[in-house]
Amino acid sequence: MKVAIMGAGMSGLSCAITLEKHGITPTIFESRSKVGDRFINSEAMFSILNRPVKDSLEYISENYNINLEPLDRVKKLTIHSKNEIGNIEGKIGYTNIRGRHNNSYESQLARQIRSKIIFNSNYDYPYLCKHFDSVVLATGDGQYAADIGNYKCDLTVTIKGATVEGNFVTSNPHVWFNYDIIPKGYIWVIPFSEKEGNIVIAYPDYPDNIKLDIEVMWEKAYSLVSKDLKQSFKITDKFEITRYMMGICNKAKIDNTYFAGNCFGTISPGLGFGQFAAILTGVYAAYDICNIGVYEQLTKPLFENYNHSMTLRRFLENQTNEQMDGYIKNLDNKFIDYIIDNVCSNENSIDLMKLSTPIMRLWNNYKEHSHSR
Repeated sequence: MKVAIMGAGMSGLSCAITLEKHGITPTIFESRSKVGDRFINSEAMFSILNRPVKDSLEYISENYNINLEPLDRVKKLTIHSKNEIGNIEGKIGYTNIRGRHNNSYESQLARQIRSKIIFNSNYDYPYLCKHFDSVVLATGDGQYAADIGNYKCDLTVTIKGATVEGNFVTSNPHVWFNYDIIPKGYIWVIPFSEKEGNIVIAYPDYPDNIKLDIEVMWEKAYSLVSKDLKQSFKITDKFEITRYMMGICNKAKIDNTYFAGNCFGTISPGLGFGQFAAILTGVYAAYDICNIGVYEQLTKPLFENYNHSMTLRRFLENQTNEQMDGYIKNLDNKFIDYIIDNVCSNENSIDLMKLSTPIMRLWNNYKEHSHSR
């Protein structure tokens, strides 16, 4: 069987690893010059977003023999609102690195395959359809799915970030929700060493946000992070992504074409990460090709997870700074703090996203109706 994988990212490489384990050697087509050929950035993988799985990395290692070494285990997530600071503590996830780095997740996955990767590829999807029995579209965004009418775009987002030198605790990422500075969005600080990390802003491209100057937003965010973390950072690299589509495919598979990774829609709209789901789509596509499972059935929980995350995104957008202050202040309440820490732990399988979705949806409907009056 001839299998083409379009894209040597996390989903494409996970698909190749799984195919090889079952006797199929795919050909991987990558438009860039090497695996991970993009800016370096750090990310986080929080177990609470991937329920009912407890520990994401342990799960893919034990079930699919795909092994990834994180930067560190997240032991504390510090959440900042306009006037409050709270923490979620415990074994709640991992940090990892992406892009042009020897230990990026892409680089680690590439070292686990034997398949040929054709770099600087100009082969397009129609060509691969004609010359291969199955095609896995793992191109890193939803454009191919959108081009053939198989993608539901819920919003677009703009992301601007920088690699900075400073002093960091690698087990302690930070996130800010301050809508005076980043309306309906957030700021992440994720370390990838004790001396280096990322500051990233992300926000939806709604009309009121498009009117704003991204450089002004960035400078305010940078100043806020510097003030709250009590240090001055040296910027060593910058990156920016504008109008990135956030959505999910309508059908996971059409004929012998599989939509995987961000071409499927694995990025979580809520907080912006999707490494675990990306890996699963690659594995599941391989299972279908090898007649081990049915892709449409295997990916059903991923559609459900995306919808829960989309509800969280709308819920966050519908909050005010004062409301966010209230939530974050309550993290210091000993009883609530204990419950949240335990629910978010890698040792717990409670699906808080699923359980809270009906409540968040009610709030979102209330806000939409009140705005339309």
